[in-house]
Amino acid sequence: MRVSEFWRAVDQVFGDAYGAVVARDVVLEQLGGRSAADALAAGIDARTVWEALCDSQDVPEARRHGRGLQDPRD
Repeated sequence: MRVSEFWRAVDQVFGDAYGAVVARDVVLEQLGGRSAADALAAGIDARTVWEALCDSQDVPEARRHGRGLQDPRD
């Protein structure tokens, strides 16, 4: 997953306005207590950040592969 795909997925799953807040303000213990935005800035893989964010927000598996994103199993 590219960083641009990460941000597109955030917008699709959480909405344009709320997605930015979630990525900036939700603390992800899986990523050392960083926000998604901080984790990306620290160089953590975008797919890892996306999965941690989805896990923390209980995003169903069916919604984790938005438009334009490849299902990693394919």
